[in-house]
Amino acid sequence: MSFFEAIILAIVEGLTEFLPVSSTGHMIIASSVLGIASDPFTKMFTIAIQFGAILSVVVLYWKRFFQTLDFYFKLLVAFIPAMVLGLLFSDAIDQLLESVEVVAIMLILGGIVFLFIDNFFKDSEEHGGIEITYKKALTIGFFQTLAMVPGVSRSAATIIGGLTQKLTRKAAAEFSFFLAVPTMLAATGYKLLKFYLEGNTFGSHEVAVLAVGNIAAFIIAIFAIKSFITFLTKHGFKLFGYYRIALGLIILTLYWFGIDLAIV
Repeated sequence: MSFFEAIILAIVEGLTEFLPVSSTGHMIIASSVLGIASDPFTKMFTIAIQFGAILSVVVLYWKRFFQTLDFYFKLLVAFIPAMVLGLLFSDAIDQLLESVEVVAIMLILGGIVFLFIDNFFKDSEEHGGIEITYKKALTIGFFQTLAMVPGVSRSAATIIGGLTQKLTRKAAAEFSFFLAVPTMLAATGYKLLKFYLEGNTFGSHEVAVLAVGNIAAFIIAIFAIKSFITFLTKHGFKLFGYYRIALGLIILTLYWFGIDLAIV
């Protein structure tokens, strides 16, 4: 992987990780377009640069991370469902990650949901709260497991989970950001370990590429988070719904015309 390719993928990661548009789906598509999707290092890289993205959450919300232990216990409770199912179905998830068609279909289905979700949860926005109980944290954690299907979007699943628990859009989005820290940190560590155990090695070039990718993802993610919170509070999810549907249809159209973006 070249530094140029690493920066392109990092920009995609930083822009999409905390938006409800499926960062995994975008990374699969971007790496396929670049022609490097089948490379084992690329597959590891697309997960490992999430570390840079989660650092942006810690930096932007650093005061929130210096709270009582109760805050961390709630994050742990919300993280457990994804941790357990991720370990149990790791191979099946990896197979799904190799299908751009699955990404396209889930983008479209999720987009359709987003066209109506603002009206469906209108009461939550007007009368919702900001408090996260253990029960709410666990429920959001189960919603997060839906994102194991590429194209669903971890951000979308957890924010919707928060809305079902009568949280405001802002409160649901912020808890989604916080939950990303242990979830993505664990995914990054697991992917790096798996990459190493499969006999792959890190040379100086690979280390440098990872460093550049994480730095770029960190910088872009900071701007993406700030913009997303402002936009979501004012305008809701509908525009993201249209975007998901349009992107999914474009991908399927390219596939039908024989332009196969699937990872081989």
